Amino acid sequence: MKCIIGLGNPGPKYEKTRHNVGFMVIDELLERHNWKLNKEKYKGSHTVERLNGEKMVLLKPLTFMNLSGDAVKPLMEYYDLSPEDIVVIYDDLDLPPGKIRLRQKGGHGGHNGMRSIIDHLDTKDFPRIRIGVGRPTGSKSVSDHVLSPFSKEESQDVTDSVKKAADACEDWMKDTFLGVMNEYN
Repeated sequence: MKCIIGLGNPGPKYEKTRHNVGFMVIDELLERHNWKLNKEKYKGSHTVERLNGEKMVLLKPLTFMNLSGDAVKPLMEYYDLSPEDIVVIYDDLDLPPGKIRLRQKGGHGGHNGMRSIIDHLDTKDFPRIRIGVGRPTGSKSVSDHVLSPFSKEESQDVTDSVKKAADACEDWMKDTFLGVMNEYN
């Protein structure tokens, strides 16, 4: 079994913000396959489905970004998942909108959702997909930037990167993460 975890903040206020690109990828996968998140426990909303013969969990933590580990760890324990069985999808300030980067492991890079997951799992060794949201310009703070929607000019690039990240997740169901990483990076 594999688990795809999209990070974001719950509620309509945050729906189209930069911080919610992880949720957007989960939504893209749900829409493509006509699936629904139908379980709410372990501080998250999730579903268990099959793709390419592989059983998978799709998860949106409902804890708000900074407490993502509170939802991820209990779900992993319940389904007996190890760190290499998950992929976490989240926003990255260091990549421009429209770019994605896959990594097998790494630090949190200042991302509080990833920091929470790393702290709860007590490891940095799990796959992740970073989706570029760009850095703030002018005097805009990082928190204001990630909690703001994408500009009109960025919208198509973001839509493309969300679809590409969803493609990578689907490919992971039939390949190793390293194989998928080599194809998409």
